[in-house]
Amino acid sequence: MGVEERGRMVYKDVLPFAGMMMVEFILVGGNTLYKSASVQGINSYVFTFYVFLIGFIFLLPCIFILHRRTSVPPIKFSVAGKIIILSVIMYMSQIFGYIGLNYGSPTLSSIMSNLSPAFTFVLAFFFSMEKVHLRSYTSQAKIIGTLLSISGAITATVYSGPSLLSTSMNTDWIIGGILLASQYFLLSFALVAQAKILVEYSVDLIVVFVFSISGLLIAGLGALIMATDLESWKLRPDVVLATILYMGFSSGFFNVVVQIWVLRVKGPVYVAMFKPLTIVIAVFMGVSILGDSLQLGSVLGGCIITIGFYVVVWGKAKEDNESALTISAPLLESHEEGF
Repeated sequence: MGVEERGRMVYKDVLPFAGMMMVEFILVGGNTLYKSASVQGINSYVFTFYVFLIGFIFLLPCIFILHRRTSVPPIKFSVAGKIIILSVIMYMSQIFGYIGLNYGSPTLSSIMSNLSPAFTFVLAFFFSMEKVHLRSYTSQAKIIGTLLSISGAITATVYSGPSLLSTSMNTDWIIGGILLASQYFLLSFALVAQAKILVEYSVDLIVVFVFSISGLLIAGLGALIMATDLESWKLRPDVVLATILYMGFSSGFFNVVVQIWVLRVKGPVYVAMFKPLTIVIAVFMGVSILGDSLQLGSVLGGCIITIGFYVVVWGKAKEDNESALTISAPLLESHEEGF
């Protein structure tokens, strides 16, 4: 293997794999840090505002670099309005997620995150972005996978079962499960909405920039309304400040950049395949660091959701491959007829 081939392999295989592993570890690590910080009475609304603020600060240099290197087309008022609505949805999803973590655990959050493909499929169908043919095996796979994912979420939320590890039990498990499922439903809704916005305005970084500004203002307004106690706004050199800096950098900047790059190099299916890994990481961190319990219901629900997750992703990947073959076949035929 030559140096050029080895470099290509590192760029296309090793770095995307390492990048996605880092993203999933960082994501679960942030949830674990937040759960640990919540013991000190952290305010979810103030925390969300600070996370938006840190993410915006890290994003600013990228905007200046983009503006200096390329000419950015003006953004229409209608598109900006849609991005503001998108930022409201994302803000609500983060609030649901942080409050859900207070009631639940990072493990439950990781289990619920695997509902995203099922939610996205349902919403894309509702908004006429996804077609369903009941006689097609790919559509059948996506429907079955969606039903499995929802069944797994209900199992993980409602059924606790005997404790497999540790002896502690969270009495607010059901509330946490509902809030975390709502978080990923809103995230899926935002993903579908973002796809529609990018059709109208294709400069990704500008969309993220407008989203960050509007999200920061909305988060600040929400925090001012919901957190009237000035003590909740004070930052001290403790685990809460460390969590804010960590989440602001990772959620607001690093994870987004890495995932966009991997999407371009390997495609969306490759990115999605790493999502069930968060369950394993969260179980390890939750039990070893937070002393969480591992219930049989969580294991069963997580397994069912993971199966449903891969069925939906498989169906979507097969459908995309068939669409590509259908498009290329007429082109080949017309090319051959020209000879």
